[in-house]
Amino acid sequence: IGMAIGFTASLFFFFAWLRASSAFLDFILSLDLPLIAGMQAWRFAGLGFLFLYAYKVLPGLFALPVGLGDMAVGLAAPWMMLGLARHPDFAASAGFIRWNWLGILDLAVALGLGASMAMAAPGTIGTAPMATLPLLLVPIFLVPLFLMLHATALMQSRRVARDQGARQAMKDHVPLSDP
Repeated sequence: IGMAIGFTASLFFFFAWLRASSAFLDFILSLDLPLIAGMQAWRFAGLGFLFLYAYKVLPGLFALPVGLGDMAVGLAAPWMMLGLARHPDFAASAGFIRWNWLGILDLAVALGLGASMAMAAPGTIGTAPMATLPLLLVPIFLVPLFLMLHATALMQSRRVARDQGARQAMKDHVPLSDP
């Protein structure tokens, strides 16, 4: 229960503040998008879950999908960052949006698997070590942080797409000539 409160409290506060404060929303939308995407490169540290599986600290059913998913998102982050740096409109691309949604899905799968395996049968390896320090920092600090970063990237992506549409509409607009 404590871990669930720790996880949801920061997300609740973040999204509530976004809705309540236009200044906070403006701040979030002004953040450097390539940097936000690049911060996801830290997720390559999901390699640590594979080591914890190899040393029989975490079960493979949890550690393998979580570790590999985090590593995939983290490995792709520099490419996303490069795409955004070269072409700011890349933020509205299907690839960038899909990468963010896959990153969110990976985090949701990790939370679901972790919670479902927390109470392992006696004599089996469970995810109980995730509820002790230092691993506890992953679900109550890093997962919410990465979710907030993905949400921020998707909000900025939507704004870029909206701006692209407005630019295209102005470009396509042909004034009527007077008769």
